[in-house]
Amino acid sequence: MNEIVLAGIVLALLVALLVARTTARPRPTDRDFRELDEEVVEDDLVEEDLDAELAELEAELELEEAIEEALEDVEVTEAPAPVAPPPSRWARGLAKTRGALGSTLKALGLREKLDGDAWEEIEEALIRADVGMDATERVLEALRDSNPSPDELHDALQRELLKILDTGDRTLHTRPGEVAVWLVTGVNGVGKTTSIAKLGRRLKDDGHSVVLAAGDTFRAAAIEQLGTWAGRLDIHMVKHAPGADPGAVVFDAIEHAKAKKVDVVIVDTAGRLQTKTNLMEELKKVKRIADRETGAVTEVLLVLDATVGQNGLAQAKAFQEAVGATGVILTKLDGTARGGIVIAIQDKLGIPVKAVGVGEGIEDLETFDPEAFVGAMLE
Repeated sequence: MNEIVLAGIVLALLVALLVARTTARPRPTDRDFRELDEEVVEDDLVEEDLDAELAELEAELELEEAIEEALEDVEVTEAPAPVAPPPSRWARGLAKTRGALGSTLKALGLREKLDGDAWEEIEEALIRADVGMDATERVLEALRDSNPSPDELHDALQRELLKILDTGDRTLHTRPGEVAVWLVTGVNGVGKTTSIAKLGRRLKDDGHSVVLAAGDTFRAAAIEQLGTWAGRLDIHMVKHAPGADPGAVVFDAIEHAKAKKVDVVIVDTAGRLQTKTNLMEELKKVKRIADRETGAVTEVLLVLDATVGQNGLAQAKAFQEAVGATGVILTKLDGTARGGIVIAIQDKLGIPVKAVGVGEGIEDLETFDPEAFVGAMLE
């Protein structure tokens, strides 16, 4: 009985406790449920942001590792040195002359002043370059008067040489609407036939039509060589049999040019020793025929070999007296240290150098440019 009563009392106490707790806690509202839902959503967003940041960090780490691996495989090398521009044709063609003259100027440029010994060295270098005694003395006199410092010597010498060269008409003339005749003269072996070929190529490149006249009938080899060039350049050539009259060849070439409306006739001439009077008289006759048929020969071009230096002046004088050269073509300039002969020719004879050969190629014929020439010679 007592146990039943005791169990009832305990049960009553438990019910009372449950009722009390239930009464003390308020019942949750709809707002409470909405706030709880928002907290859950916010937690989910924070978790997503953390996942995105973690993914970005992992991607950056992978990229850094890939870069490090790539750098490990690359060999570290020095940057290539800058490539110097190739030398100009003038610089290549005057390399030997520049070696003789330019080295002297560089050495003198390092001195404190230009004394008597310095002037002697300059004189020797100019003569060695075949500038000629007269031109050398005149240049030295002008330099002493201006009294340049060692640093100013190069520019002062350049100015004085240009004064000598800066005269004469260097144009190779044509006659628009009429036939122009270029008479090419010079002794055998100076490069006359090759110069004619180079002139023909230049004329064609400039849009002119050309005929070659094989006027050196004394040498069968000369006719054959000129014919070979004519074939290569696709230029018509007028020739006669070896030993024929050169005047007849020139006459026929001019008549052909008139009939075909050709712009320029380039005439090769005999080139035996200029001291033989009969050959000079024959050259005069060829010029008279060309003058008669065209009104006047447009150009009389004397071809000289630069390697013979001052000896070429005697040749030039003889041809100048015979046919009155209008210009000089200087060949083999790249094969000599005597490039100063250009200055001697201009100074002694007053004949302008119109073109120079600076190489063996068909394109290696340059219109003479005094500034480029002197600049390359003294560089």
